[in-house]
Amino acid sequence: MAIKVLVVDDSALIRSLLSEIVRADAELQLVGVAPDAYVARDLIKQHSPDVITLDVEMPRMDGLTFLDKLMKGRPTPVVMISSLTERGSEATLRALELGAIDFVAKPKLGIAEGMQAYAEEIRAKLKVAARARMLRRAPVVARGAEGGLPLVGTEKLIAIGASTGGTEAIKEVLLGLPADSPGVVITQHMPAGFTRSFAARLDKLCRIQVSEARDGDRILPGTALLAPGGLHMEVVRSGANYIARLSEAPPVNGHRPAVDVMFNSAARCAGRNLIAALLTGMGKDGARGLLAIREAGGYTLAQDEASCVVYGMPREAAELGAAEDVLPLEDIGPALMVQARRRGSGNRV
Repeated sequence: MAIKVLVVDDSALIRSLLSEIVRADAELQLVGVAPDAYVARDLIKQHSPDVITLDVEMPRMDGLTFLDKLMKGRPTPVVMISSLTERGSEATLRALELGAIDFVAKPKLGIAEGMQAYAEEIRAKLKVAARARMLRRAPVVARGAEGGLPLVGTEKLIAIGASTGGTEAIKEVLLGLPADSPGVVITQHMPAGFTRSFAARLDKLCRIQVSEARDGDRILPGTALLAPGGLHMEVVRSGANYIARLSEAPPVNGHRPAVDVMFNSAARCAGRNLIAALLTGMGKDGARGLLAIREAGGYTLAQDEASCVVYGMPREAAELGAAEDVLPLEDIGPALMVQARRRGSGNRV
């Protein structure tokens, strides 16, 4: 049965373009288009869509207000249509917090040509979102920062990879890390223009300092570096220091940044001092890199199916035997710190 899609956007051009993109795929069925939230509400009642595309900025009721009401009253998978601006990225991150599954960035110029260029990506995201888990989570609060053994040395490193559903998953993991956490490197599949806002948002919430990585940044205890959208991030060793290296090398597994690039490089230079987690996301990026980390003596875990928005990347890792442990999201941050402290004392779990 075809996936029922509702398009909600105040722009007649965007509504027309998205309608064409949906109609071009036999697996998708366009059940309606709406210029605002009030028309959308009626169409949702009439058609019960499997997935909705939603603009952030709309008249009468903005997209975030509508999304909040939708998730409280009739939870439905949503893919946001976002602007490639600082304001647009902030609104998109808020939409993901409210329960949107994913987003598509509208081009600043040449909208018609730009949207068609992303047609396959849009259709893929609609299909994934329609099958994603609508998870109801209580507000996340920082925890697990006090007590325990002090962390020893700067040789330990935490690496985290994620894709669809990953912004909220990464936030929950980082909120569980104390200020004396080992240095953290993160690759989340996001386009350029969104990772800086995401890092800044995390930095305000977490005990550790979070920033978008710059080429040559040292990876220090108590800090986390996020791979910038559009660039791979590798970890290299320089004397006693771990350093972030950025590159425009070709996409890997269809992504740049790619989790496999980061995981493989970290496995080479950190080995048994590496602690890695692969979180929610579609596809297989990160699975082989996680296996490389395990084979190098590092500790590896994957998020479990029940807590994933999309159980793709962690499933691939589990099937490869790459994950030493498979845990629910709420247990991943504490598990990372248990391993960091035990490795600091020279013990393996």
